[in-house]
Amino acid sequence: MANIDNLRGIIFDYGGTLDSRGDHWSEVIYDVWQDTCPGVSYEQFRPAYIEGERALAREPLVRPGDDFAAVMRLKLGVQARWLHENGALEHPISPAEIDLMARRCSDSARAALDEARPVLEALAARYPLMVVSNFYGNLNTVLDTFDVRRYFRGVVESSVIGLRKPDPRIFGVGCYALGLDPVQVLVVGDSISKDLVPAASLGCATAWVEGRPWRGDAPELPAGLDPVCRGKLENVAFTLLT
Repeated sequence: MANIDNLRGIIFDYGGTLDSRGDHWSEVIYDVWQDTCPGVSYEQFRPAYIEGERALAREPLVRPGDDFAAVMRLKLGVQARWLHENGALEHPISPAEIDLMARRCSDSARAALDEARPVLEALAARYPLMVVSNFYGNLNTVLDTFDVRRYFRGVVESSVIGLRKPDPRIFGVGCYALGLDPVQVLVVGDSISKDLVPAASLGCATAWVEGRPWRGDAPELPAGLDPVCRGKLENVAFTLLT
């Protein structure tokens, strides 16, 4: 296990780590789909979710000033079209229903970030914090609207710098922005494959925020990967501040 006495800064993943208590967003969104259209199975939803992620990654659909609800409306719209075109939905989902679903997702993220705020405030009082995320160019706006941007020295986004997790270089950019060597940095994430493994390959210490993972992701830590803590986000603060 890494010596936490050597740590001088912290990098947080955003999606799943800070805004959904460790749950992969596919699970959060599928819960909303189940409430809206109970007949949609996970097997039908999964490729629709993937198509939504790919659509936002390949096309400049998200604007820098878009909030989280706007991102969710775009994703859900792509998912709804895919589900209808592939026979999972008999009738198209109306814009009003998409908006309601998006607001439910945004409210869920806000509630999780409200819970995370005391942890971020306590850690930011002792360490410089960064966010490193696969996101769409509007993460500063998202963090501002959820009132947590003030805790972070900066934000590194995949769509802005042209590097995407699990490429470990994106964490290297975060370390450089902190002015720290990777061995002085703790990376906090919910994904073993996209956060913990690439960060550890640089020499960063890791902390695992556990929740419902992406179905098909490796559920266990690989040999040699030893996080300083695992479990709820509050465990990170407890480990570092007590």
